[in-house]
Amino acid sequence: MLNRCHKLCIIFVTSARGGSLDSGYMKQIRERILSAKDGTIFASSDFADIADSATVRQSLNRLVHAGILRCVLRGIFEKPKYCSDLNKFVAVNPDAVAKTLAHTYHWTITPYGNAALYLLGLSDQRPTSWSYMSNGPYRTYEWDSIRIEFKHRTNKEFIGLSYPIL
Repeated sequence: MLNRCHKLCIIFVTSARGGSLDSGYMKQIRERILSAKDGTIFASSDFADIADSATVRQSLNRLVHAGILRCVLRGIFEKPKYCSDLNKFVAVNPDAVAKTLAHTYHWTITPYGNAALYLLGLSDQRPTSWSYMSNGPYRTYEWDSIRIEFKHRTNKEFIGLSYPIL
């Protein structure tokens, strides 16, 4: 009977001062996420100016459980974008995930192969494997049926080809 009660009830927990637990760091993180456009990709490091990494990680996990965020990879989250025409959430943009990973690790990247053709509009077929040249190490990330590969190249091999720095 106790399990059934927990599934049906919503319990509000308040702090000793009478405010909700959604104050301070959690409130700042939630406001930053809610003010962003749907489909925005976040990394845990994007909130380093608000709190320490353990607090940020805990807050982001709470927002995932609340349905405000969707976990794409470890430390990479998306504010889901809902399509009312299809009546479901839109798939995560792999190019945005690659850019977020590059920003997080301070890599310079440029699309390569089929990903470059798709992003330039020269191919209509969306690739399942997104390749990028990078000045970082060889790395591969996978989720669902999508794969992102970063292939190490020296800076001179792709200077002038990378995304403009904003």
